[in-house]
Order: sequence, then structure tokens, then C-alpha cells
Amino acid sequence: MSRRLKPDRPADNQMKLMPQRANLAGRFVALLLGCVVAACSSIGPVTVPRDRVDYITAVAESWKEQTLLNIVRMRYGDAPSFVDVSSIIGAYAVQGQLAANAAISSNLTNNAPWNLVTLGGNATYLDRPTITYTPITGDKFARSLLRPIPPSAVFELVQAGYPADAILQMTTRAINGIYNRSSRGISAREPDPEFYPLLDALRRLQLSGAVSVRLDKRGPNEVSIVIFSDRRSPDVNRDLQYVEKTLGATPGKDGELALTSGPLARSDKEIAVLTRSMAEILLEVSAGIEVPSEDVTEGLTSPSTRLADAPNPHDRPLVRIISGATQPASPFAAVHYGSTWYWIAKNDLASKRVFTFLMMFFSLAETGVTPATPVLTLPAN
Repeated sequence: MSRRLKPDRPADNQMKLMPQRANLAGRFVALLLGCVVAACSSIGPVTVPRDRVDYITAVAESWKEQTLLNIVRMRYGDAPSFVDVSSIIGAYAVQGQLAANAAISSNLTNNAPWNLVTLGGNATYLDRPTITYTPITGDKFARSLLRPIPPSAVFELVQAGYPADAILQMTTRAINGIYNRSSRGISAREPDPEFYPLLDALRRLQLSGAVSVRLDKRGPNEVSIVIFSDRRSPDVNRDLQYVEKTLGATPGKDGELALTSGPLARSDKEIAVLTRSMAEILLEVSAGIEVPSEDVTEGLTSPSTRLADAPNPHDRPLVRIISGATQPASPFAAVHYGSTWYWIAKNDLASKRVFTFLMMFFSLAETGVTPATPVLTLPAN
């Protein structure tokens, strides 16, 4: 005779579930405590590497696009407008509330485990950066765009290793009365025959290593001194003699020539450099934009005066800016003006370098008061 087993009573099942429910409640409480501890940790330090790179990238890209847009605007006769990002303040906040209730039911007939634990909570993450934009107006606008770049700053760039011919072609209107090419509307003119050969000779002198620039103390003022080495090859001597003859310069016994600002030298002991302002430089760059032919036909802008296929490289666009109806896929910098896109190609290294020079010229133009008269040193015969 088989023995029939009695099924467990509900109360017995409930008693067996009670330890499991207590264990489950304990786990939820532990999870809650872990969340509270994690919320107490600082979020500030981990944002620094990310934010620093992200903001630097964003500011640099916007600076390029702002400059390119103003070059295009000036080509179409619009006034340039610049805005500085003067400050960036990042503010982060994490706010949260968590609540938990755990209880072991005294009702032995209640076998629903989800009635034992109640959880509730909310969390808020706030990212509120404060970015201050400052329009460039008044005296700062005059310094940045309208005031000529100091000649000493131009020659210090040459000393730093930047190509003398490219730097002088962009920043100077004349050297000792020998005029550069101008593409600025009614002031347009062809270069004097001696100007481009003079740039080439100065570039060769720079590459020879026979030229150096340093600051020297002359009374209360610091002046720039350009010194030519005594050990020179016949080729360097020929270039040096050409530069002296072309400029009409005769160094004194000490081998120095004063570097002054102006169109003409007052004596053969000076080299006068008439530099451009940033507004003039941007206009020269805008003359090489490849604008749509229909814009020229409709009178919206003038034809390009610097062509990419010009026989002399000095007559080609300082920065090649291409135009098209659609947005380019991966440009170095691109802006939309009117119904046309304008951009600098990512693989155009020469244009990218010159465009980078423009960024540095803005910094040079920000120096304010023109420094003391520098001195250019040439060897005495």
C-alpha cells in the first residue's frame, strides 16, 4: 500500500520564501548604497582632458572659418566683422535622489516578492558652459585690421624660419620705394620689375644661413639687428651686392642700416619698409578667389586678378580658395556665403601654410604701439 505525501501548506511555502525575500531586500539596499557612494565622487577632473581638446578644436576651427568668411565677404564688397571668444567657463552639476523601502510581509498568504521592495529615484545631469563673445570694435578693430604690421615683427618672422619671399610678399607694399604688386581695386598695380627678384635674393640669403636677427639694447629702447655672417660664398656675395644695389643702401663703417617704417628711405643708411595692414592683406588674398562666373556677370564682384595658372608663381593666388554649389566633403576650411560654398582644399599644403601665416599676422597686428626703430645690419665693404 503506497503512502500518499501531503502537499506543503501555503504557510510552509511562505516561510521558505521569507529568507529569499530578505536576501533580495538586502541586495537592493546594497545597490542603493553603492549608487550613493558613486554619486559622491567628483566629476570635474575627468572632464578636463576631454574639454580642453574639444574647446581648443572648436575655437581653432571657428577662427579659420571666421577668417575665410571675412575674406569672401570683402571680395564681394561686404564689411568684415570679427568676434573674439574671450572666455569659456564650463559648469557641470549632477543631482540625484534615491529612495528604497524593504519589508518582509507578515501576511503568510502573500507570496508576491515584488511587494517586498519599493525603489524610487531621479537623477539630473547639467552641462552649462558660459562662453563670452566680444565683437572687435573701436581701438582694437583699428589695431587688428587697419594699423600696419610693424616692420620689426615681419623680419622677426623671417628670422624664425618662415620663407622671406612669402612673408614679404604678403606683408609689404614697398621696400625703399620698390613697390609690390597690388590687387586692391582702384589701387591695383603691377609690381616694379625689381621687386620679385629682390624677394628671391632675400630668400636665398635666408637659406644660406648668413642672416640672423636679434634684439639689441640701444639706450632705453630695444631694437632689432639683422647681421650677415663674415663667412660667405661667392653666390651669397652676389645676392648681397644685388640687394644693396637694388635698395640703394650703403652700410656705414659699423655695417648697420636702420630699418624704418615708410615708403622711402631718408638716406642710404636706412631701409624703409612700407607694410600692409591686416585689411590690406585680406583684400590681397580675396583677389585670388575662384568666384562663380555668373557673379562677375551680374556685377556682384570683380574678376579674379590672381590666377592659378599665372606663369610667375608670385602672381598666383596667395591662398587658393575654390567655390562650388555643394558643400565639399572634407575641406581644410569651408564657409557658405550667398548660395555658394567657398573652401580651401585639405591637400593644398601651400595654401594651408599661407592661411596659417594669416593667423599669426593677426597676433602681430594686436601688439598695439609700434616698437622702437629696429636696425638692419649689413657688412661694410
